[in-house]
Amino acid sequence: MTMPQQGGLTPPVDDDDHTAGPDDAPVTLVEYGDYQCPYTRRAEPAVEAVRRRLGHQLRYVFRQFPLEQLHALARGAAEAAEAAGVQGRFWPMHAALMGDPEALAAEDLVAHAREIGLDVDRFRGELADRTHAPAVDADLRGGLDSGVPGTPAFFINGRLHQGPVDERALGEALIDAAERRVRSAER
Repeated sequence: MTMPQQGGLTPPVDDDDHTAGPDDAPVTLVEYGDYQCPYTRRAEPAVEAVRRRLGHQLRYVFRQFPLEQLHALARGAAEAAEAAGVQGRFWPMHAALMGDPEALAAEDLVAHAREIGLDVDRFRGELADRTHAPAVDADLRGGLDSGVPGTPAFFINGRLHQGPVDERALGEALIDAAERRVRSAER
């Protein structure tokens, strides 16, 4: 394992990431989260609000950071999200997993898969075979290398956000980052 950067994101956002928003947005918000973590869930409305508020000025990325020692169902939920992602349905699965904290057991994951229109047989097989464990492991390694202290952890334009994660504070930090990016581009 490499030494963590001082609040820097490793690896940078790439084609393997789950992104929403334009690649050339002035601000990129990367979240490391755990679907069973109550703090990740509490931050979700703030994230959604700033996504709506900033629109095309923001690219949002979600990376898996299941805290298995605290949350027994987090790993399975992360692998389910990755399985949905290969079928082009990461974001609907993400919403389903965030939407119901009590529905993360294996049978719930299959129900979510059915509800969002996945090939359920393929989904079940990939979960049973742990096909997407390497993708989750890669996100975990990246989080550890980046110095993620817990979940949720946010990186704004590659730098660890160390302030509050309510809508106002997160929104201000993102707007400040966008303004800095615009000013530096004008130079």
